[in-house]
Amino acid sequence: MRKYFKYFLYLYVFIGYSLSNAGSYDDFIAAVTFDQPTTIERLLARGFDPNTVNEKGIPGILVALQSESSKAALALAKHPLTNVNVQTSAGETPLMLAAFNNQMELAQLLIKREADVNKPGWTPLHYAAAKGHKDMMRLLIENEAYLDSESPNGTTPLMMAVLSNSPLAVKLLLEEGADPTLANQDHLTALDLAVQKDNSQIAFYIRGFIEAWFIQNPVVETAK
Repeated sequence: MRKYFKYFLYLYVFIGYSLSNAGSYDDFIAAVTFDQPTTIERLLARGFDPNTVNEKGIPGILVALQSESSKAALALAKHPLTNVNVQTSAGETPLMLAAFNNQMELAQLLIKREADVNKPGWTPLHYAAAKGHKDMMRLLIENEAYLDSESPNGTTPLMMAVLSNSPLAVKLLLEEGADPTLANQDHLTALDLAVQKDNSQIAFYIRGFIEAWFIQNPVVETAK
């Protein structure tokens, strides 16, 4: 009789634990989706895994960013066990999404947590330049973002700034030392893209910096 009592006691505890975990999971997914930082902080304080994924396999911090749950994303980024370099299926990191959405506080926190500023391929600087977020770009550059990083098709942050029709973003990159002579896989430079978009102000900036660039980087002809 004692044996059966012990068995049912264990079963009761196991079922209770499982139901509790299931409830915590549902609470967590709802919290990251609907921007409920207090719930997240409560769950994390109880030992809940901040890297828990949703039914599609997407980690909580990425769910929060994709759902525009900025406070939830901050709560997760603050936790020391959160993987701040996790990537979406498209290779997007939390810092890239924060850069694209101009979430300065989150970006600063992610960088402090050693988020990768210079991941291979598309980078946070590309994403900030794509929206012309000058202050975000400056933050990334101050944290050693590579100015001439190239995407898989050879696109640079300067080219993204041109495509965003943001003269100030273009000017910032050029003044910081971005190379205006680089071309993408279609053999188009930032100037070519500016001309295609009929943006005379940006084209004017780039032409001036190209002239200055060649003065500072003269082409040395080899002896024949």
